Amino acid sequence: MATGGPGRQQLPPSPGLPRVLQTAGFIFGGVPFLEAMRRRYGGAVTMTTLFDDGFVMVFDPDLVKAVFQGPVESLHAGEANALLGPILGDRSVLLLDGAEHLSHRRLMLPFFHGRQLNAHVQTMRLCADEEIDRWPIGKPFRLLPAMQAITLNVMLRAVFGYELGPQRDELAACVRSMIDPLARPRGVIALRAVLRGRDDARAAQKFEMRRRAVDDLLYAEITRRRADPALAGRDDVFSTLLLARDSSEQGLSDREVRDELLTLLLAGHETTATGLAWTLDLLLHDRRALQRAQQRDPSYLDAVIKESLRFRTVIPGVGRVVRERPFPLGPFTVPPGMEINPSIRTIHRRADLYPQPRSFRPERFLSADAPDTYTWLPFGGGTRRCLGASFALTEMRTVLERILERTRLIPADRRRARTQFRLITLGPRGGVRAIQGTAPGPALHPGLGCPGGEAEAEESDGAREQRDQRKGPATG
Repeated sequence: MATGGPGRQQLPPSPGLPRVLQTAGFIFGGVPFLEAMRRRYGGAVTMTTLFDDGFVMVFDPDLVKAVFQGPVESLHAGEANALLGPILGDRSVLLLDGAEHLSHRRLMLPFFHGRQLNAHVQTMRLCADEEIDRWPIGKPFRLLPAMQAITLNVMLRAVFGYELGPQRDELAACVRSMIDPLARPRGVIALRAVLRGRDDARAAQKFEMRRRAVDDLLYAEITRRRADPALAGRDDVFSTLLLARDSSEQGLSDREVRDELLTLLLAGHETTATGLAWTLDLLLHDRRALQRAQQRDPSYLDAVIKESLRFRTVIPGVGRVVRERPFPLGPFTVPPGMEINPSIRTIHRRADLYPQPRSFRPERFLSADAPDTYTWLPFGGGTRRCLGASFALTEMRTVLERILERTRLIPADRRRARTQFRLITLGPRGGVRAIQGTAPGPALHPGLGCPGGEAEAEESDGAREQRDQRKGPATG
């Protein structure tokens, strides 16, 4: 193999398998295939599939650290997120790189930390209560749509400042109408059709129609608020974005405001809802963990959430496209134009980092040697770490606490939900079905809930979604 300097290899080793076999490994092999690659080739491997001329998959925390701490001018996360352009717009913080990304990130970051974050906790509780009040008694219902309703309403209140009413309901309906078809097993085909300019494709046309409906609402509200003399007195994120100025006193354009609002709406509710659904699925099938969670100790609930995000990784990986000059990755050198993909879900399943990795063990996050920044990666890392990470964790704990306090849920299915790709997320197939009893308190079907959980194989959907199974916008 060619070298990029003394002792430095040009690229990590490659399995040398035909493209079709590597593609099949990604599609049908899931984590076991990637784990086999890690055991055989080490911390990084160069892969080639039917959908990629070549990319570097990273499994080692030290190499992940090198990527996350690498220079932003050389590693482009925005370019790696290009698939989301048709939804979010190319002025989204998720699709920007370099100085533009940092400028947008600085404008938005304060809204999701400190005093601003604490002010939203009551909103989270109210939205949880509104949804819980709708749940049937004694009949199966799906928890994933319920969590989506809660987290979307939280974002509509915290970001838009909308209270109950037709304006909020209309935007919520339009957003879900745009997202839901894309979250189906073949929904990503519509996005690819748009990216390739295939506007005559039926799926692309339907997507464009739904996106225009969302845009019409957003641009109309932007126009209305810019003309509102009381704009400066509002404290929601939407209004603050309209008033924001960068270091050169430049504000955001209507298009930039639209793209950031949609980014917050989608990234801020879909991933959090998926994480909550997985958390409830794991708890309802684990008697020991559920009984302890019912005590509602904040530190244990935080550990439950962190272990859920490890055990059921929502975003499987992240991407960085190398630009300008070759990037040194440990003993290797990755050339410009090639993408580097830290595999979050593979790192989360490493037995040397997480003893008994296929067991659900919240206690591992309560110990003195709890996982660190480069072994627990649900929100990415570095300057691209999800800017809403603290908001999401607080929301998950707040909602989970209200559900445990107000409901008595039992699982409607004897086994945990299996994994299914939903555009950029690894979601629960079937949406996690549960039944609400008549009084709050822990309950399980007889015979369910073995401590530590059961070993389950990962599964994935569709050859055309292969590329998106190894990365997603976990970072901002």
